[in-house]
Amino acid sequence: MELRQLQYFVAVVEEANFTRAAARLHLAQPGVSAQIRQLERELGQPLLDRSGRSVTVTEVGGAVLTYARAALAAVEGIRQTVDQFSGLLRGRVRIALLSGAGSHRFDMASLLADFHDAHPQVEISLTEDTSERMLTALQGGTLDIAVIGLMDEEPPPGTSCQIVVDEPLVAAVAPDDALLTPDAERTGIPLAALRDRALISLPRGTGLRGVLERACAEAGFRPRIAFEAAAPQVLVRLAARGLGVAVVPALPADEAAAAGLRTLEITAPRPRGRVALAWRTEGPAGPAARALLGRLRDALPVVGTGDGAAVTGRTGGARQAADASPDHQAAGA
Repeated sequence: MELRQLQYFVAVVEEANFTRAAARLHLAQPGVSAQIRQLERELGQPLLDRSGRSVTVTEVGGAVLTYARAALAAVEGIRQTVDQFSGLLRGRVRIALLSGAGSHRFDMASLLADFHDAHPQVEISLTEDTSERMLTALQGGTLDIAVIGLMDEEPPPGTSCQIVVDEPLVAAVAPDDALLTPDAERTGIPLAALRDRALISLPRGTGLRGVLERACAEAGFRPRIAFEAAAPQVLVRLAARGLGVAVVPALPADEAAAAGLRTLEITAPRPRGRVALAWRTEGPAGPAARALLGRLRDALPVVGTGDGAAVTGRTGGARQAADASPDHQAAGA
């Protein structure tokens, strides 16, 4: 049994596909398949079920997977420990963002590029996804850091977060929409006013969609979603064309006007859109991920009047880990 066989096995399980796993490993697919079959012959049991459209683990494979990941983590831990003694930071960090999070709220691309410049031996994997799937990956250990939309006041069990955006949700409409009465523009509209309107929202699984559905349930109705898109910019463009009411975080008046929109505050209840930097409560496993978390926590805005208002969950362990990282020390924290 060789470490590379365990690495290939784990990659195939995570990708649920031999071709994608081979691409991730920068290897030819036949070579990956041959090594895993060799591993199965050595163990005397099939580890993967190849009969479906996607590759899944057998019962034996599921049991072996835990030990395979532990073995690979142990080897990586040895490398990282030696690197720390030599002052070199290396490893892999897996980070995910909700769609549009790094557009104009904060320059995530520059933050990651600066971190890469400081630590060129660290491999950064960046993806976009829904908040629901990111939280599942975070809790399952296949993701180190995520920028998510929060549906609840408190983070899910096992995760901690730093609120970086906290804004009221508004109804964005075309300038000739019937909702735009003088009273509504002055005092806002109750959420119930949207009961029979075609709504434009982010997809299911996103924090904003979860907040909207919960608020509508409190108001006694189910929202009628006519259009949904992953990018907030698309939502406002659809609304500007009169295709419905976009429920989005508050827009500056000049930005709304430039998009051909008017916005109305939503009241009774007053739903809010909240975006957070999230991580496992015990902190990321590797020093590279801890270093990046420390840099992001310092660089991203903290919403609220103090740590208690801005950071939810038990964060002490993660903050201590971030403070101890080489990157955090270099930042002067």
